[in-house]
Amino acid sequence: MRSHLPLLLLLLFAHGACLGADTTPRVIFDTDFGGDADDLGALAMLHNMMTAGECELLAVMNWNTERYALPAIVALNRFYGHPDVAVGTRRGEPWQADWQYSKAVVDALNAPATATAPGATGLYRELLAAADPGSVTVVTVGPLANILDLLESGPDRHSPMSGRQLVREKVRKFVIMGGNFPAGEHEWNFDGDMPGVTRDVLASIDVPVIFSGYEIGDAIRTGTSFNDLDDSHPLHAGFLHFSKHAPWMKDRFDGRILDNASFDQSAVLFAVRGGVGLWWELSAPGRVIADAQGGNDWQPDPDGKHRYLVLSGDPDDVAAVIQAAMLGR
Repeated sequence: MRSHLPLLLLLLFAHGACLGADTTPRVIFDTDFGGDADDLGALAMLHNMMTAGECELLAVMNWNTERYALPAIVALNRFYGHPDVAVGTRRGEPWQADWQYSKAVVDALNAPATATAPGATGLYRELLAAADPGSVTVVTVGPLANILDLLESGPDRHSPMSGRQLVREKVRKFVIMGGNFPAGEHEWNFDGDMPGVTRDVLASIDVPVIFSGYEIGDAIRTGTSFNDLDDSHPLHAGFLHFSKHAPWMKDRFDGRILDNASFDQSAVLFAVRGGVGLWWELSAPGRVIADAQGGNDWQPDPDGKHRYLVLSGDPDDVAAVIQAAMLGR
């Protein structure tokens, strides 16, 4: 990987001093962990950033009902020294896919193969009810079913407010990895085999939303440095399994970890460190109109609460920053 950012810039931006960064953002991370290895890299980033004092990871919300996804997330929270980070999960019938890397992570960490967690909707409501107004950043890097369930929830023991009211009062912003910008026909996170979910979520959220689209992460490639890690390290185990078995990766597998698109890591980097004016710019305000098939269109609107990232920095420089954050360096 070629040129790196000057040391002074790295030190400055590592502490969230860049334009667009929150002051120690309080993050809820909603992930479809287990499919693409970028979720693993993004979760590693958040834990390392939390250790460094850059953010507070309030919870990990699991979208994926694959059998080993939840045990892997719980094991990673322990591995990174944050076993008390809350975990919620979407309810659904468990299933298993050998190509998904969650079991490889569980095995590498010698972790239990089962785990329990409360439902994501209840945990969202509990955390938001206890939060200060406008204090929570929700980062979503998978399909938005958990968010729709939250928005459609009613009063409960945690709060007399509806889900929409809780979001309006307690969420500072959403950072959503999904879509293609300014427009696209189909993207997995906007589809998720759940027709209409993204459309309904975006029509219901009335706090600022920043989108990190497919085109951002696709340009930023990371992962090969994990070949130098010990076999038992979860980043090595997970990314190697993904490179070897993922349907869209295995034909290129040569025995070593392959570089992979950094979709989710890019969203986390923006959510915690900002980087506007360094790595990317923000579009003018507008509105994302999602269809039921995973497509989206962009409508400029000076009063709109949606914006999307536009990559402006060198992709190799951004990749170097993400690599360092995944490794805690």
